[in-house]
Amino acid sequence: MTRYLFVLPLVLMASAASAQQGHDACARDVSRFCRAQMNDGDMVVLACLQQNRSRISKACQQTLAAHGR
Repeated sequence: MTRYLFVLPLVLMASAASAQQGHDACARDVSRFCRAQMNDGDMVVLACLQQNRSRISKACQQTLAAHGR
């Protein structure tokens, strides 16, 4: 039981770090191609990035692919 209490926070921190890296990888692309949709919610911004997939950075493309998008 104690082992799980130690491992769980590490897993949660790794997930949060992965999400932050994804945000960092796409931040410039969002501001460049999807600025008008930034206040419309994450799903609208995601759709915008997908529509501009051929124009966004390789890092952002890889992040989208890694998350099944």
